[in-house]
Amino acid sequence: MGAMLRFKEQTGKEITELDAASFNDQVTFLWCCVKSACAREKIPFDLSLMEFADSIEPEEMAAWNQAAEADAAQAPEGDAPKA
Repeated sequence: MGAMLRFKEQTGKEITELDAASFNDQVTFLWCCVKSACAREKIPFDLSLMEFADSIEPEEMAAWNQAAEADAAQAPEGDAPKA
């Protein structure tokens, strides 16, 4: 849930407004997911959004997108994708 709130905080958009064709939206949401997962696990995560974006390889982003799409396709109708 934190990732969705962080996305809204960063972009001003609800997660339902995420533009799948927007690299900016995708990287921002991935950063939000990692930041929230680290917060939940009490793991320090000090990268800014820009530092995070600089550290990602295009192949990693493509793999994450494919995994997210597969999760969304398997989710029962009405369930939000897990982040």
